[in-house]
Amino acid sequence: MKEIIYNKTHRKHTLIKTFGMTALALLMLVSIAGAAPFAYVVDWDKNFVVIDTATNTITATVHGNFEGSGVAVNPAGTKVYVTNSKSNTISVIDTATNKVTATVKVGNGPCEVAVSPNGKKVYVANSYKNTVSVIDTATDKVTATVKVGNNPCGVAVSPNGKKVYVPCSTTPNEFGEIGLVSVIDTATNKVTVNIEDGVSTGGAAVTPDGKKVYVINFGHTGVGYGLSVIDTATNKRTAFVYYEGPIDAFGQFIGPSVTPPTKPVAAFSASPTSGSKPLVVTFTDKSTNNPTSWKWNFGDGTTSTTHNPVHTYIKTGSHTVTLTATNSAGSNKVTKSSYIKVTDPVKPVAAFSASPTSGTKPLKVQFTDKSTGSPTSWKWDFGDGTTSTTHNPLHTYIKKGKLTVKLTVKNVAGSNTKTISNYITVKIK
Repeated sequence: MKEIIYNKTHRKHTLIKTFGMTALALLMLVSIAGAAPFAYVVDWDKNFVVIDTATNTITATVHGNFEGSGVAVNPAGTKVYVTNSKSNTISVIDTATNKVTATVKVGNGPCEVAVSPNGKKVYVANSYKNTVSVIDTATDKVTATVKVGNNPCGVAVSPNGKKVYVPCSTTPNEFGEIGLVSVIDTATNKVTVNIEDGVSTGGAAVTPDGKKVYVINFGHTGVGYGLSVIDTATNKRTAFVYYEGPIDAFGQFIGPSVTPPTKPVAAFSASPTSGSKPLVVTFTDKSTNNPTSWKWNFGDGTTSTTHNPVHTYIKTGSHTVTLTATNSAGSNKVTKSSYIKVTDPVKPVAAFSASPTSGTKPLKVQFTDKSTGSPTSWKWDFGDGTTSTTHNPLHTYIKKGKLTVKLTVKNVAGSNTKTISNYITVKIK
């Protein structure tokens, strides 16, 4: 394991000073579509402060009971989530108005918060309840509560949104107490592994490539103050960055400039777009700007949220189809009027061919259906006492003579029969 000694020149590590305020929590929003970047601060006076980083000036102050150390911004830059450790809630703030739009009740002692990369989920570490609350950002409701190690005091989501890393301090085990990093699978909301690193942990951050997690070590377990570096592929510590004293705050990694998500532009195609009922149509999404959800209206009273649905039309007429594509930046809708045309089926007209039509026995003959009107079933009479319901059967004749062949075809509109007398001639060698 690689060990790194931190430069000890800068010794002030317990609090962040910003514009003369002692900051309890701070989070930088690197970029917002159509606006300058902002920094969001919760100070010791329980105020929520907005700083314009282009001018380094305070642009807004929201007075209230913001009591926690956790602040997170959604990817679209439209909402800020702030932990309130005394009231056991999360405040949801609209960045356009800098007003609290919702207050979400979570577990006891919420201390840190993180938003998923797609902006659909918020994860809250509840330090007194030993849980992580999962909030649906569409409804501002807790949809799951995940049991983790003792005293969770940090939370970080992987760049692909599949894993959540939760540092937990002083968790009892058979040898006494040990620090853990609980790893949550976001698909199941269950802990898949507890990484025992021998650390008493605080905050955490995941590298932009998702390959490493950096976890604060308070130094309670003898390994010293600093940061543990965990390999996400093996869930093992691969390095340790030493520091001379406790670390109380942890920033986030800033990689290359990230373009904010753009609202999708809905587009689609279908095949076929006309035919008799029941008409099976395959729809293909061709929307741009990476939508994450889809809603189809097929124009016959039915809908679907499948990405590329297959739909069966049973009603005649012209049907207007609408697709709404959505991502974290917004939604877009496209409508194609009278796009799918469904007609009543017509009775089929039977027709067929065969090859060869003469030869010595045993004679193998390939029959080919050439009926029109979209038949759905076939019945062949080969003239030698045998029949078949195969679409294009291969039949072996073993009786000599001239054989009459008959084909009956059907669909929902009716049936039709074609007979060819003395069609197959079977000879003896």
